[in-house]
Amino acid sequence: MDRKDGMNYAPKGRVHKVVNEGKFKFAAIGLDHGHIYGMCNGLIEAGGELVAVYDPDDKKVAKFCEIYNDVVIAASEEEIFQDPSIKLVAAANIPSERGALGLRVLDSGKHYFVDKPAFTKLEQVTAARKKVAETGLKWGIYYSERLHVESAVYAGQLIEEGAIGRVVQVIGTGPHRANPSQRPDWFFDPEKFGGILCDIGSHQIEQFLHFSGAKDAVVLHSKVANYSMKDYPDFQDFGDATLVADNGATFYFRVDWLTPDGLGTWGDGRVTILGTDGYIEVRKYIDIGRDGSSNHLYLVNHSGEKHFELSGKVGFPFFGEFILDCLNNTENAMTQEHAFRVAELCIEAQEQAVFIESANAIHQLRK
Repeated sequence: MDRKDGMNYAPKGRVHKVVNEGKFKFAAIGLDHGHIYGMCNGLIEAGGELVAVYDPDDKKVAKFCEIYNDVVIAASEEEIFQDPSIKLVAAANIPSERGALGLRVLDSGKHYFVDKPAFTKLEQVTAARKKVAETGLKWGIYYSERLHVESAVYAGQLIEEGAIGRVVQVIGTGPHRANPSQRPDWFFDPEKFGGILCDIGSHQIEQFLHFSGAKDAVVLHSKVANYSMKDYPDFQDFGDATLVADNGATFYFRVDWLTPDGLGTWGDGRVTILGTDGYIEVRKYIDIGRDGSSNHLYLVNHSGEKHFELSGKVGFPFFGEFILDCLNNTENAMTQEHAFRVAELCIEAQEQAVFIESANAIHQLRK
């Protein structure tokens, strides 16, 4: 795994199968984003069996089959939809097309697990809510920067144990390396990827609601900019937003595509969680200037200061819980409302955002 390539970042964890062989077969449709590999890894480690793949791009399929060499190449989506043994479809197609694919998946009687952003327009979320209510099937969303990061998983466990008291504020930073020469054309089209706050901002809003224990939030203000990619005038390489939750917790986050080449990983993602009795800082992918490994967590509370190195020690419980949720119609991995409300808040932040042009930023904000 190339730690400098965020688009193809695909963590691997411990195998912890929650189902017996043959109990949970799934397929992959849509290989436009490399997150499909992390999604499949997580499901396989939890006992899922990847049995089929479809994408109209033969090159993407060939690459996929080099890694998952037992998978059957389907001739069409319909071939997968018509296979009654397949319980779920995992997808990482172009973001603007993910909502429509999900409707087709649920209409075929299968659960859906899709990369973030799951939607780029609010009407897509509305249609998904309606389809879930109609079918009773799951529409899971891969918010990987919490679900597939052991230090972030452990932060949630510490909060549940009361290690820092009531969470009152969260600060999240999600810098990414752009690697523009390696990106597909759709990456630079906001109509297709949804904009920076909808796209990588989704990780930030999801972790805020989870860590704070909130069910809802309001976007107070948001901003986006294009500071460095003048060859792509419609692109946004910077965004930030402030939210307040229904339980009074507040949140500020910043996301960007400005990671310098000298960093040893694709982005120095961090989160700081303030509670009434202490605070946690998570350094997800690197501890710069000290330790090139990932998954560092710092805890300060009334008992003192602690540093945890968590790679290989926590695991990724979401995937097993999600498989069991699909089989048992439970909501232990993530509630459907949480997944959908996060998606809506990302789009709301994007749609409300002021576009900053450095030459006249103050003038714009005073208007």
